[in-house]
Amino acid sequence: MNDTLRNIFGFDGLRAGQAEVVAALMEGRSALAIFPTGGGKSLCYQLPAVLLEGTALVVSPLLALMKDQVDGLIAKGVAAARLDSTLDVDHYAETVSQLKQGELKLLYVSPEKLANAEFQKSLKGVKISLIAVDEAHCISEWGHNFRPDYLKLTTIFRKLRVNRILALTATATPKVETDIRRQFCIAKKDVVKLSFHRSNLDLRITPCSVVNRKSILLEKIQGSKKPSIVYVTRQETAEEIATFLSRQKLNARAYHAGLRSELRREIQEEFMGGAIDIAVATIAFGMGVDKSDIRAVFHYNLPKSLEGYTQEIGRAGRDGQVAICELLACAEDQTVLENFIYSDIPSERAVRNLLERVLRLGENFDVSIYELATTCDIRQTVIETLFTYLEMDGILEVGGKSFDTYRVKLLRPLKDLLAGRKPKERKQLEQVFSPLDAEWKWLSVKIPDVAPELGISSESLRDLISELEAGGDIALKKSGWRQAYRLKKAEADPKSISAAMAEKLQEREARELGRLDQVLALVQGKRCLTQALLAHFGEKMDEPCGHCDRCRGIAPVKLKRVKPRKISSSEHTQILTLLEEKNAALGTPRQLARYLCGMSSPASMRARLYRNDTYGLLSDLPFTEVEIFAESLF
Repeated sequence: MNDTLRNIFGFDGLRAGQAEVVAALMEGRSALAIFPTGGGKSLCYQLPAVLLEGTALVVSPLLALMKDQVDGLIAKGVAAARLDSTLDVDHYAETVSQLKQGELKLLYVSPEKLANAEFQKSLKGVKISLIAVDEAHCISEWGHNFRPDYLKLTTIFRKLRVNRILALTATATPKVETDIRRQFCIAKKDVVKLSFHRSNLDLRITPCSVVNRKSILLEKIQGSKKPSIVYVTRQETAEEIATFLSRQKLNARAYHAGLRSELRREIQEEFMGGAIDIAVATIAFGMGVDKSDIRAVFHYNLPKSLEGYTQEIGRAGRDGQVAICELLACAEDQTVLENFIYSDIPSERAVRNLLERVLRLGENFDVSIYELATTCDIRQTVIETLFTYLEMDGILEVGGKSFDTYRVKLLRPLKDLLAGRKPKERKQLEQVFSPLDAEWKWLSVKIPDVAPELGISSESLRDLISELEAGGDIALKKSGWRQAYRLKKAEADPKSISAAMAEKLQEREARELGRLDQVLALVQGKRCLTQALLAHFGEKMDEPCGHCDRCRGIAPVKLKRVKPRKISSSEHTQILTLLEEKNAALGTPRQLARYLCGMSSPASMRARLYRNDTYGLLSDLPFTEVEIFAESLF
């Protein structure tokens, strides 16, 4: 083991905590590693993966992290690969082939990929040495960024009969820790938890108003060392603050999920390499980023949770040198964050509309989550969560995925392609290609529409087109994926099920609001900030840290929310004029309230309503009050 550690990974020994985790895995047991950000979680599974016989599966939701780690392992001479949506067909097929032939020591996949029935088939006969689950708090409904596909992991692992599971997280409260242990059958003795205390992080909280926040940020950044990260809540805020800092002659760039993936990658690489001093970013930035010399982390907006806050400040000062972590506490942020939470949860009426559509599609059906999201105006992640709940309740059984749109281009003349084929198949292909007005053009084939016209199933048409691709007759591009399901309970009542599902979503809403209350309690509390954070994660610190604002004697300031203003008569008139347009995306009070608060939805995005002057007109008002106002207009 020591030779492998030194020769491949370049370390003379394991850090505190790593040795215990590696020992448990090498002895055939599962383990839970709760290490703070930068605590060395990756080596806990990479070293056993190299030493053990077979392939280690690493489940991670972070594509950027997957690529960086795979590239790093390959550079060390370790046979590692990843399977994700960025790979082309040939690269994907080659990786699956390596997996089946036992040529890989580590394979990185997303939880969505692992839940895919087709991918699970490719694991048949593969010797899996261990499975590492990164961001394992996502498996718990008590976790701060719950993801529905994580809920399926327990069942999948049982099917795969894997003995060694390593759950890894940087943000597990005692309740989440218990949930992870229960789901992955991890003994209490195999939970390795490192202290969250970072003595080099100087925690600061500065109360401010919307009016003076920019000038305070500028003053703080100018007085701090670089490089720095400024975290914000919204994408438009990232652009606004990056532009503001750039105009002050500071080297700043915005980073958020709304940018093209290539541009995000470029900005991240420039920040890592030192070409950019300040990244102004949403939480999309920093996951898996291992830059040791970040000297300051600023929270321009209140964080959504203490878990998120702890992860984000944990990216500072990984070199052990002093780093500043400054939170600009503005009362108005509470309204924005609450609005995000309230607007994300659909009404029971919307849930019932969705389930009535789905549960009446027959015993076997497939759906486009994107189309359902737009039609029912419910975010895709919420629909996926609802479907996962239905799976867990034994109402639905998930099947494979397919695509409903094939773009086809002939690579040889149609007459040559048809030559020698059976009359029935020849007629079908002629019908498929009849809309093509020039053989060098791309033809779009909508599978669910074209298959009935040919008198064959959608699956048969997909097979026919795939056969042409395999034979080198056509070039093929696929889009518009659909998920297959089987209804296991034919007597399922949409009304009662939707009431139960709506209740589950309301519980999630209450938990999210509770997390925001915890942030406000930290900001306004008198206790040592480090002690308060550690207590949240179940860790006791006997003495105050001595390196935070409270320990320096800086008293907390109560954040006072300004009493909501009245909606003006001109705004009222604008909204009435908007409603006269009878836009389907604004057909209910909740849809209108989300729109007026500046919260996009699938239907409003498709209708491009964000271009309208009234979008976000009442974004400074609490969502609950805007919804009451919206109800008065219907």
